[in-house]
Amino acid sequence: MSEQLDRLVDFYQTLTPEGVARFPEFYAEAAWFKDPFNEVRGVAAIQHIFSHMFQQVKEPRFVVTERIEAANGTMLVWEMYYRMGLMGRSEMQVMRGVTHLRFDAAGRVDYHRDYWDAAEELYMKLPAIGCLMRGLKKAIAA
Repeated sequence: MSEQLDRLVDFYQTLTPEGVARFPEFYAEAAWFKDPFNEVRGVAAIQHIFSHMFQQVKEPRFVVTERIEAANGTMLVWEMYYRMGLMGRSEMQVMRGVTHLRFDAAGRVDYHRDYWDAAEELYMKLPAIGCLMRGLKKAIAA
């Protein structure tokens, strides 16, 4: 499994809009995917989510910082770097998260669950709602 996982990590760390077509190499046809905004089944639906990511943010790039492997699955700790502004002019942002993966008998991903804090990692970085979120965080912090 380690060689297949190495290939999967490399796939994510070098992912391009054109590379989204390669998801069937790594994901089972009926794979399940969930993140804070999406829950889908099927490799085509997962490809759509990543194609959409390339439309929404500029220069997205994943860096896997840690791997935790077990017999029943893998956890990948990652950072996603991206820009939000028009024409990619905003400063580089970073979102941190963890992905829980499980694999089928052929070694392809059949379960992909992303954990990341949408409030801290996304909403607080937006101009208008970010101010409100930071104020709310300050008001309820111990």
